[in-house]
Amino acid sequence: MLDLTAVAPPPHAADHNTSMWVDEQIWGHRLWDSQSPWLIFLEFLNVAEARLREGRLLDEGEGFASLVYRPYRRMALRNLLFNNEAITRIAENHRDSNEAWTQWLSWMSDNVKGVTDLERDYSFLKNRFASFNEFAMLIGMLRGSAVESASNKRWTSKFVFPFGPSALYVDLNISAATGKAGREYINFGRTGELLYMMLWRSNQRERLKPHLETLLKGDNAWNQLVKLLQPGADDGDLDAPGRSCYLPYPSHICFDKLGEDWLNILKLNLPGFDALPHLVTLAAFHIMLYKLTVASDWCNLRRPHMICEVVAPKKTIVRELSIGNHTENDMLSRRAINAYIDAIENSSEWKTAAAEHGAFQKCSEILEQRVLWGQDYDGPNDPQALINDFRELAQKRHSQHVANVHRIYGKGAGLVSKRGTNKLRYAPTDGLLKTLLYANVGKRMEFGEFLALMYERYGLIVGDLEVEKVLAKEEFDKKAFQANARRLEQRLGSLGLLKRLSDGCAYVENPHRRKVA
Repeated sequence: MLDLTAVAPPPHAADHNTSMWVDEQIWGHRLWDSQSPWLIFLEFLNVAEARLREGRLLDEGEGFASLVYRPYRRMALRNLLFNNEAITRIAENHRDSNEAWTQWLSWMSDNVKGVTDLERDYSFLKNRFASFNEFAMLIGMLRGSAVESASNKRWTSKFVFPFGPSALYVDLNISAATGKAGREYINFGRTGELLYMMLWRSNQRERLKPHLETLLKGDNAWNQLVKLLQPGADDGDLDAPGRSCYLPYPSHICFDKLGEDWLNILKLNLPGFDALPHLVTLAAFHIMLYKLTVASDWCNLRRPHMICEVVAPKKTIVRELSIGNHTENDMLSRRAINAYIDAIENSSEWKTAAAEHGAFQKCSEILEQRVLWGQDYDGPNDPQALINDFRELAQKRHSQHVANVHRIYGKGAGLVSKRGTNKLRYAPTDGLLKTLLYANVGKRMEFGEFLALMYERYGLIVGDLEVEKVLAKEEFDKKAFQANARRLEQRLGSLGLLKRLSDGCAYVENPHRRKVA
């Protein structure tokens, strides 16, 4: 079990809008189950761009330095892309370009939202395009590039593809009462901020910096086109600084593995924006691993493992074991909550306070200091009743969001699935397999060595040699896991990532590594 003194103390209550600091004290502020992998990544890019702009990319100091940043709002761009339904109709109905511009500029002036009076004037665009149709075509193309465009999010929470800094902006909502746009923490729930802090505290931060700087330069044609749609200098379009982010550990093996995988993907120098989907997948995957690993640490358990079924035509014992394994891992974070509260209750500080005169008041002060909770308690003035009520409320609060991260981020990364069954288990997709192979395979690697690496690095179990390390022989069928490994071999072969040579040995290969070499 982790020592309470090994983690950063909670910030002052006034710095965060939360009435209980338990999930945050274990994993950070905050893991948010409503964020998809792409939204986590977009939020990360906003943080990284803001810190690069200030000359502090992945350079926030040592220890528990706080993170405060100012992202862009870009309301003028967002109105153009996602609050601009008249543009297609006007382009189709007016062959004369000047007449189309007149009609559209009038419509936008009346319908634009969340901007100042000066920002209502879009006439600057007329001189930047040869015709209105050319302008309308660009809007259509950029609108089509939107991340998760099929979702039903309000227009202020739609995001253009991250072509560069000119395409980055924070999640906002427009107040019905005031008509002003303000920061929203639903789609950008701050997990992207945690991702940034994990990379800042990884042992790869210095090596990552130049790659992220290149990613954020925006010296590509698409970023220049997005910039063309904006009125001018960006400095007046910055959002106010938010509350500081919080990550309880100054270093962690999970941070290092995330940094190493991202670096390996970026070093492949994939063309265009091809690296981004792999970074997105790895972000969600590693945050899920971080959650499980920290929960295991708090419960004083060995590191978590994940029995992966390579989907078979018929139900196998591998599937049953994977379902049970997923269920067990899904309970880890709840057990960590109890372990954290047990550590408080079993501490010498609590025991001493509970035995002294005025025990209830002193114990209440301990909780107020440790977890920012206690003022809302209205039960008996008894330390045991106090801690019991706290435990119940902490579990209830945990179940609302953080408890879902393992399942939701696992599905988003391509690891957790219900394919072929009505129960969740670990069944990696082709996309996840590609990403993990690209991030880990340099020179040609023997297939069995690759399976061993996936277990040693991530706890992923496919074959019989790996499952022997976590289960007793009577608990699994060796032949079933050997067949499971053969199915993975066949899948990797069909993806062009594995070759079987004349000597009977199968080797996995990263086609992009050949280009790097």
